[in-house]
Amino acid sequence: MAGKKAARVPRETYEKELLRLQTELVKLQEWVRAEGARLVVVFEGRDAAGKGGTIKRVAEHLNPRVARIAALPKPTERERSQWYFQRYVEHLPAAGEIVLFDRSWYNRAGVEHVMGFCTKEEYQLFLRQCPVFERMLIETGIVLRKYWFSVSDTEQQERFRRRLEDPLRRWKLSPMDLESITRWEEYSRAKDEMMVHTDISEAPWHIVESDDKRRARLNMIAHLLGSVPYDDVPPPVLELPARPPSTGYRRPPRDLQTRVPDHAASL
Repeated sequence: MAGKKAARVPRETYEKELLRLQTELVKLQEWVRAEGARLVVVFEGRDAAGKGGTIKRVAEHLNPRVARIAALPKPTERERSQWYFQRYVEHLPAAGEIVLFDRSWYNRAGVEHVMGFCTKEEYQLFLRQCPVFERMLIETGIVLRKYWFSVSDTEQQERFRRRLEDPLRRWKLSPMDLESITRWEEYSRAKDEMMVHTDISEAPWHIVESDDKRRARLNMIAHLLGSVPYDDVPPPVLELPARPPSTGYRRPPRDLQTRVPDHAASL
């Protein structure tokens, strides 16, 4: 029924399908490496929308020498004086590489604009230049995919609450994150304006409904795999060599080395 909220994906179903998709991601990685392709995946959305968890599942079984995560800190004074896109260009992939942007140049259209970290002139310049910049990337052969993770206000607030109460995840929260609760409509207007200017045919935005994290992860990964025309690259034939006969090597006595205490024995 239209408008009816989908049931959350059961854990067993999720884990089985996630493993299948991650296996395909490894195939995609090997195709990228073999073909010398350059793949950029942009993850954007509100705080606590599920970007980080999805990126973790995408990269979990990939070779970090091929696929890397770019999560840039706030710009330095020197970077603030550069062309805005310059520091992101440094992180673009070379041939045979994948880069996953955990937030990207779209910071200017979101948090910088809403929180007043850039001027109105800088914001308007970004909206004009961003489509040109992305078309330049695509014209040079980069495969660009952009995903916006959409979370409801009630779900976002609940996730913030759980993070506050969880010592393992509290680091994910900052005063800036909490302030976003009071600026929900400002961020909504900023997102709408950003989409108007940057949802271009060469690099469209793909919206991921993310109130159900499991569903969001499966949907995003499946879409990425379906949007890139990769082939299954046969792996090289490898054989485990026979161990050569001993030439008399003897290991030094263990008591000459500083060993890690056996904490597990106390459990």
